[in-house]
Amino acid sequence: MRSTRIVLYALLITWAVGVSPAAASPSAPASSAGQNAFVLSSSAFANGGVIPKVHECTSGGGNDPAKKNESPPLAWSGAPAAAKSYAIVMRDLDNNNLLHWIIYDIPVSATSLPQNVEHVYQPSVPAGARQIYYRGSANLFGYQGPCSPSTVNTYEFVVHALNRESLTNLNSNSSIQTAARTIAAASIGSARITGES
Repeated sequence: MRSTRIVLYALLITWAVGVSPAAASPSAPASSAGQNAFVLSSSAFANGGVIPKVHECTSGGGNDPAKKNESPPLAWSGAPAAAKSYAIVMRDLDNNNLLHWIIYDIPVSATSLPQNVEHVYQPSVPAGARQIYYRGSANLFGYQGPCSPSTVNTYEFVVHALNRESLTNLNSNSSIQTAARTIAAASIGSARITGES
């Protein structure tokens, strides 16, 4: 009987030592074998890194020729299989979550955006996509870069996988707040990166 108890104790100790804290924790995220995480990245800056000046706004005064108000290149992978289109939302997290850019109706076949998406309602790349008109320090369709000359702010880029091919209730007159709410309601998954400027 005593030898049986010793063997049981030894087995319990071996099991306890062999289990990692992440595996033992009920709050550890579960992942299926072969399932990739939904991720967003940019070749212009690392997550949490400094956004290059070429992507800063040109409407804040000054004549810095490095500032071009060009949207950064973005790429994503591992989106939910049920995605039917994508949208990207950019906010200034240090300025009341001010919305700086919304582009939506990005085809589900797309996995990236090039640098400097045109400042028009329907840019040529990616074909079929539409952008919201930005009203603020500038008045234009599409991207409005970081505009925080006296502070360093954190800007968040989020790609949403949507359950609809097209957000048909949005048009060239839709407000940026309405677009953000519509995208949130249709989102079935998202990935994000942040940059400092």
